[in-house]
This record gives sequence, structure tokens and C-alpha cells, in this order.
Amino acid sequence: MNKAIIGRKLGMTQLFTPEGKVIPVTVIEAGPCPVVQVKTLERDGYSAVKLGFSEVEEKKLNKPEAGLFKKTGIAPQKVLKEFKLDGADSMAVGTVITCDTFVAGDKVDVSGVSKGHGYTGVIKRWNNHRLKETHGVGPVHREVGSMGANSSPSRVFKGKKMAGQYGHENVTILNLEVVKVDKERNAILVKGAVPGPVKSIVYIRNSVKA
Repeated sequence: MNKAIIGRKLGMTQLFTPEGKVIPVTVIEAGPCPVVQVKTLERDGYSAVKLGFSEVEEKKLNKPEAGLFKKTGIAPQKVLKEFKLDGADSMAVGTVITCDTFVAGDKVDVSGVSKGHGYTGVIKRWNNHRLKETHGVGPVHREVGSMGANSSPSRVFKGKKMAGQYGHENVTILNLEVVKVDKERNAILVKGAVPGPVKSIVYIRNSVKA
């Protein structure tokens, strides 16, 4: 059966193995996540389960969400996310998914929204080189440089790496290893870095390409 959970990135730290090896890990507050809704093949055309995370006041919900929680009797949740899992039809509404669903050694994919850097130039966004600092090149030395367009085709091709919005996009890191699970603190420690700033929401599920 596939596994999934919603969490909040708390930051990075490091663990030491008995041999003295250092392992960089990201600490994620994972769950508890109640099952808010179950989608079935007969009723909805596909099988999935909707999880909630982080309780919130009812007045901060819109009417469809408030009606859903009132119908199920589950405390209002701030974050909702659907996961297509094997055996989702057999899960019951109100079941609580906790961090100990995962165990040390599991391979997981972690999704989140990357850090936003705003509107940036080509050097920061695409790692371009500066232009030469010699005479006749300026006055701007950090610009994109020649576009490569002549009288034919007399335009810039789509996809050219230029200045623009950098970051703040959906990113998934594949095949990360679960190093430790701390049920008392609802924490999962994942080897390596995951997308997003501290306190951002991330989605963890078992790896699809392990």
C-alpha cells in the first residue's frame, strides 16, 4: 500500500552515525493528518483520499470546506491535499495518519513550493557569466548579452533563458531517504534538503521511482 502525509518544514540539522559519519537531514513536522474525504471509482470516477493538516478556526474556511467538515464532524483543517493511494477505497473518513506510517529506510518523494527570489537577472537565475569588463562593453555588465537574432529570424526564440521570476514554483525531490521517525514529536527526518522556506507546507509520499 502506498503511503502519504502532509507536513511542515522546520529546518535542517545533522545526525551522527555510530561510525562518526555526518548525515545532513531536514526536520519535517508530519501529521497528524485526518482522512477528510474518500473518493471512490463508482462515485467520483477515480480512487483517492483527501487528507487534512493543521487545525484552523472555522471562520477562516470558505463555505464548501466548512460544509465538508460539518458533515464529517472533523475539526477544520487549514491544508487539504488529495493523494491517489492503493487501497484508498478501503480507508474510512476520520482515520488519522501519523508520522509512524513511515519508518527509517523508506524512500520518499517530497513536494513543496520553492523559495521565491522575485524578479532576478540571468546571472542569478541561470548562472550566466558576466560580460567582459573591458572598454566598449558597458555600461551594463550583468545583462543577458546578444540574443542571437539577425535579419532572419528577426525575433527571439521562445524559451530563451532571460531575466524573470525566479523560484516560487512547485518542486519535487525524488528518492530521499527517511533517516529517523520521532512519533513523540510528530517528526520525520529526511536525508538532504527539501523544497521551500522554513515553516512551508510539504507533501511526502513513498517514492514512485525507487
